Amino acid sequence: MFSFLRQRPVPPSVTHVDLDGVRTAVAVRVSKRSRSFRLSLPSTGPLLSVPEGARWSDAEAFLDRHRHWLAARLPRTAQGQVLAEGIDLPLRGVPHRVVASGQLRGRVQPGADDDGPILLVPGSPEHLPRRLYDWLKAEALADLQARSAVHAARLGVTVRQVRMRSQSSRWGSCSSTGNINYNWRLILAPPHVLDYVAAHEVAHLLEMNHSPAFWAEVERTLPDMAKGRAWLKAHGRALMAWQAPGEGA
Repeated sequence: MFSFLRQRPVPPSVTHVDLDGVRTAVAVRVSKRSRSFRLSLPSTGPLLSVPEGARWSDAEAFLDRHRHWLAARLPRTAQGQVLAEGIDLPLRGVPHRVVASGQLRGRVQPGADDDGPILLVPGSPEHLPRRLYDWLKAEALADLQARSAVHAARLGVTVRQVRMRSQSSRWGSCSSTGNINYNWRLILAPPHVLDYVAAHEVAHLLEMNHSPAFWAEVERTLPDMAKGRAWLKAHGRALMAWQAPGEGA
């Protein structure tokens, strides 16, 4: 009787901690073998390991006590942002909260609730990151194929194939045969940023370099190219921190 009163809340898959004024995501993993809380820094980002059955309030207190340790080490560590339920994901530059739909089948669906834009993701918890990642790649591919075609028509060149990649330091690459690879993370940036990268890579079909002639071609197809270029310089590092499932494992 009244046993439900003693039930402990299930830890979230991701939590957040304030580090010197910066809201930082920390992935949470429940471990059957752990006997104590553990905070670590794998390449995918901060990870809090929680013993099975532990109280979430104790885990939060542990994380709070170690936030200075975390803040001191993050600048020297790859600060990965993981795809998980509960995170705020900047789809096309607009924050969307990731919500599990509770359905095993179906597609990711953008929507909204009382708190703002959301992404409803189907699948079991362990498959949610992969479902979300595959959908983001598909959205990125559709957007980048469309913008590449526009810039190719303006510049009089032919794009043979557009593919998505997960490069760790490049937004795109172009071959002389007309194949263009783009970074899937561009779907997380505002549309004018994705458009700038598309213009940049398509212009390489005319100039396989970064000479003044090349930049003139980029500006010819995208007169306000400086806007997207400046955004990437200011925010590109944070955008690159988003990790595909399994990266850095």
